[in-house]
Amino acid sequence: MILKSIKKKIITVGVIGLLAYLPIQANAWGMIGHRVVGEIADSYLKAKTRKAIQGILGYESLAMSANWGDFIKSDSTYNYMYNWHFVNLPGGLNKDGIYSILETEKGTNLYNKIPELIAILKNGSSTADEKKLALRMLVHLEGDLSQPMHVAHKDDSGGNRVSVLWFNEKSNLHRVWDEQLIEYQQLSYTEFAKAINHPSSVQLYNWQNTSLKDCIYESYLICSKIYDKTKPDSKLSYRYNFDWVDTLNEQLLKGGIRLAKVLNDIYG
Repeated sequence: MILKSIKKKIITVGVIGLLAYLPIQANAWGMIGHRVVGEIADSYLKAKTRKAIQGILGYESLAMSANWGDFIKSDSTYNYMYNWHFVNLPGGLNKDGIYSILETEKGTNLYNKIPELIAILKNGSSTADEKKLALRMLVHLEGDLSQPMHVAHKDDSGGNRVSVLWFNEKSNLHRVWDEQLIEYQQLSYTEFAKAINHPSSVQLYNWQNTSLKDCIYESYLICSKIYDKTKPDSKLSYRYNFDWVDTLNEQLLKGGIRLAKVLNDIYG
């Protein structure tokens, strides 16, 4: 019994150590944020698109589908999807530098995975299961695309290793942008979507006509500002929310509008 107890403790410590070692930057927006993106996208779908999506997802809404990409992280079968959620970019790049990296990067990442998922959905030979997985992940990754810390630096795991205090609670820069800024607004995802879903006609046109590269470049510019304005061990609270809430809202809104555009282009 003593040996079994010791063995159990060793295994437990080993698992905890492994979890601490594993990369931690793949989460984005948190549950509320992803659902906001899905809810906004739903309001811009064409009738034909909506019918096609229902044929794949049944009565699972885009808002509910949006978090599937994070939920399945509990199943090691889907570990191969880890790199899909982000693209690492070093600091100090101009647009040409970013485009060059995106065009030459060989590994799987957010930039090259989105077109692959779109191709699966457009392919008439894709199975029902393939289409369901592709659609769920596309909804999720389009949300990830608008989260600035998903084009962040590899050396700090996308901001996960940039320690900060959020209202005196230990946190990190990635978590603040994933969840804590959003949760601070104290809105449900439907309330949040309704509150921010008021783009101007110019914004709507511009956001619906932005290339995937430009979407990443936009997020990169915001990410660079976040790094510049949020130093390690910063104490973040009311002022941080005041300074960044408009950016947060705009990125969520962009994510929803652009997701709808991608889906309408596939099915509309």
